[in-house]
Formats: sequence, C-alpha cells, structure tokens
Amino acid sequence: MSGQLVPCSPAEIGALFLFEKLSPEQLGQLCSSGRVERFEPGPVYTEGEPATCFYVMIEGTVVLSRRVGGDDVEVTRTSQRGVYAGSMQAYLGDRVQQVYKNSMRVTEPTRFFVLPGEKFSDFMQEWFPMAVHLLEGLFFGAQSTQRAIGQRERLLALGSLSAGLTHELNNPAAAAVRATATLRERVGKMRHKLAVIAQGNYAPEVMANLIDIQDRTAERVAKAPTLSPLEASDREDAVTDWLDDHDIQNGWRLAPTFVQAGLDVDWLDQVAAAVDEELLPNAIGWLNYTVETELLMDEINDSTNRISHLVDAAKQYSQLDRAPFQNADVHELLDSTLLMLSGKIGQRIKVVKEYDRTLPKIPAYPAELNQVWTNLIDNAVSAMNSAGGEGTLTVRTALDHERLLVEFRDTGPGVPKEIRSRIFDPFFTTKPVGEGTGLGLDISWRIVVNKHHGTLQVDSRPGDTRFQVLLPLTAAESETSEEWE
Repeated sequence: MSGQLVPCSPAEIGALFLFEKLSPEQLGQLCSSGRVERFEPGPVYTEGEPATCFYVMIEGTVVLSRRVGGDDVEVTRTSQRGVYAGSMQAYLGDRVQQVYKNSMRVTEPTRFFVLPGEKFSDFMQEWFPMAVHLLEGLFFGAQSTQRAIGQRERLLALGSLSAGLTHELNNPAAAAVRATATLRERVGKMRHKLAVIAQGNYAPEVMANLIDIQDRTAERVAKAPTLSPLEASDREDAVTDWLDDHDIQNGWRLAPTFVQAGLDVDWLDQVAAAVDEELLPNAIGWLNYTVETELLMDEINDSTNRISHLVDAAKQYSQLDRAPFQNADVHELLDSTLLMLSGKIGQRIKVVKEYDRTLPKIPAYPAELNQVWTNLIDNAVSAMNSAGGEGTLTVRTALDHERLLVEFRDTGPGVPKEIRSRIFDPFFTTKPVGEGTGLGLDISWRIVVNKHHGTLQVDSRPGDTRFQVLLPLTAAESETSEEWE
C-alpha cells in the first residue's frame, strides 16, 4: 500500500534515535534515496509479501501482527518515534528469503521515512561494514547452531524410540521362540501318543470317532470364551473332579489347560461316550496335546501379529513410504506415536484416549506432526516422572471452531507462570543439564504454526497441564498440487 508523499527533512529524520549519529551528508543521502510517506489508518504491508521497503515511523501509531492459523495476532502496538520494521534483513541479500515477517497497519494518520530495501542494504554495507559482518555472523551462526542442535535432538529422539521399539519387539519375539520350542515338544508327544493308540488294534469306527473329537476340540479352542478368575477356578475344580472320577492321572495338571481351551464337564462326557473305557486315558492325553498345540499356535499367532503391528506402527510413525504432504488421520498418527513411546511412558503412567473418531482427515505433513506429538508426550512424561513417576496422560481430539484440536493433558506439577511465555523460545529448557536441548517445543511451534498454519498453546496449573494443537481442516492456498503427489 502506498501513502501520500511529503517532503523529507534531513533534520527531522536525524532526530530519530536510529539516525541520530549520522552525519549531515549521510542524512542528505537518506532523504535523496528514500521518501517520507503519510498513511491513513489501515494496512501498510502484509506478512509474506516480498519485503521491498524499510520503514521508520516519524509520528503516529503502528500495530504489528503475526498470522497464526486463521487469525492475526497482535504482537506490538506503539507510538514511539523512530520504531522501525519491514525489510530489516535486506543486507543479507538473496541468501535469505526477503519477505515481510509480520503485517503492519496504522491506527491514525502516520508518517514514515521509507527506504527501498536495496538502498538500505547499500548504506549498511557502505557505512557499517563491520556491523554487517557481525550481524551476518550472528544470523547465520544462530541458524547453523539451531540446525546442528535440532539434528542432535532428532537423533536423541530416534535413539530413544529405537530402544523402546527394540524392547517392545523383544517381548513378542521371545514369546514366539518359546512357544515354537514347546510346540515342537508337544507335537513329538502327540505322535508318540497316536502310535500307542494305533497299537491297540481298535476298530476303524473308534479311530474315526477319536479323530472327529480331536477336530471338534480344535474348533472349540478357537472359540474359547473369556472367563473371570472365579469362573475359571470353579470350572477347573469341576474338570479335576471329573478326571479323578474317571481314573485319569494328574487330572489337576490337565484341568487348567482344558478350561483355558473352553472344555468343560459336558464336553468330557461326550468324549467318554465316544470311546471305550480302556481307551479313555490315552484319548484324554491325546486331546490334551491337541489342546496344547492349538493354544501354542494361538500364542505364536498373537506374537507374530504383535510384531507385525509394531512394524506397521514404526512405518506409520516414520512415514517412510508415504508422500510428505497428504490427507492424514491424526488418530493413526497419535496411536503410532503412543505405541512407539510406550516403553518410555512405562507402566506407572496411565494413557487415556478421548478421540472424536468423526473428525475428518486433514492436509498435513504426517512425519512432522509425529515429531510434534513425540515432543509433547515426552515433555508430559518427563513432568510426571519429576513428580514421582505416576500420573495420567490424556490425549484428546475434538472440533474447535472449524479447526481440529489435539490436546495432551498431564497430571504433572505444571509450568510455572513466570516461565510460561518462554517455553517456546529456542534453547529454553527446564530439564537438568544434559537431558534437554530446549528445542523440542521450538521445533513443535515452527511445525505447527509456520508449516501447518495452526496454533500451539499451553494452559497449565498444578496437576493439570494442557498443550493444545489447533490445525486447519483445509490446506492453505500456498500448498501446491505437486505436494500432494
């Protein structure tokens, strides 16, 4: 937006604190290269537009704001003469993207000294070469440091996740190995028992009945009901009594297996009715091996499914085989992150999911959102660990004024009010030395606010700390179609 041109007075701009040390010759060059403009109330420039001018206020009132999600958030309002904004990094040239970092508007007729960005850069290089070198070193040095520590932060998080995933994979893998070894032993005994039965010279119809019972027993194992501890104990007592009454040795050892498989006294009566009395002990033993092999195969199946589920969760978390930008279900992302961090969360912290499954998928960078979830969950767990290691982590999703809300609530000690405004600053951390870099929340802020045009905020009191991520339901216009491919 252009204002009304008015005469530029070297004496007037020389009275501003920014230019008060310049010589009359330098002030004259400023006036000849720049201009004084008078703006009526309204916008002067908009965040994200090419930064073409450097503005210094001579008189009036300015308001600077930042775009957060779909809202303009006011960050500064001042009437102080000499305040400046605009292309303040023009001296860096094309090494950085030259766009306005905020929006500026005026609330009353306001005069600015306006200097084109390239002229501002030329004067800085000519008049203050040492300062330019120092500012360049500070700017790029800070960027380099932040990148290096950010990479270290991600590597530490990856190491923690890898250790947790290894631990989670080890349990089902070890269970599968144990079950496989026991299964081999049981199958060997079953073959031996079958040979004993076959040597009894039983009629073909008896063997057919026995095989039919075996098949139906295997089917019953697959449909075994889940019993309460009291129900299981009562049924084990009844099965033990039945086995003792029919002179089956070690009935008390067989009963728990039969009950786990869903067999009861009525079923055993059917077995007794189908075979001769002298065959019953061997038939029961053979059926016991059948039940055990079925249960062991179920255990192997459960273990391998658990491993497959963990691998799928790791793929979902890393998004290795997915497009960087896509329509994503936040619940899938949250579940994969919680699973990956389950080892770190531990058994003493209860995880509660309050998901609104009716929420739509949203356009997002899933891998980066997973990094946000990781940082917020890690902070919540650390907070609760510092307060004794017990607590509740509640993860909630909901619709909030046409935006998708993801909330992480913990029962830790809370964030002190005096540091709440600083927790999203780079390198700020409350963790002990060596345990935090202070970049987790800064990275999360940049991912949510800068990359997803959302909002990240915190509401905290002792026993109830809530980090809330608000994400738009639709893609910003700047997201190109190529990003979806």
